[in-house]
Amino acid sequence: MIPRNLALTLLALALSAASAFADPDEQIVSRNPDFAKGVKAVKAKDFRGAIDLFTKVVSADPKDASAFNYLGYSHRQLGELDAALKEYNTALTLNPDHRGAHEYLGELYLKLNDLPKAKEHLAQLDKICWLGCGEYTDLKHAIRAYEAQHKQ
Repeated sequence: MIPRNLALTLLALALSAASAFADPDEQIVSRNPDFAKGVKAVKAKDFRGAIDLFTKVVSADPKDASAFNYLGYSHRQLGELDAALKEYNTALTLNPDHRGAHEYLGELYLKLNDLPKAKEHLAQLDKICWLGCGEYTDLKHAIRAYEAQHKQ
């Protein structure tokens, strides 16, 4: 049996590690009201509105990788794949370890039938998420589904 003090210490360490890996987008939301509105627009599937809002965010802060990531996501949802590719690449130029941008860019490459590029982003996420993360899991599942669909 683990002594109570040791168990409490391990729990505290686990909780502090979890907060260190919190979604960076959630931390940014509180700093820019247009960012928060943009996230709401994405959740409501108002991608054109989200593009307008995140364009304001990047105009105010051209180094906001998460806003560029959401711009890419919104363009991708509207089928504007060239614009999405540009925005994701900007996000990754600003923050090469941006988990969301790697996941979404990998998914875009699947839409473009470029499985090797999608796998490159999965490999990047494997390095970034050394304790695992949802972005890695989601892209891995998308790649598996793509491979299963294209075996036929």
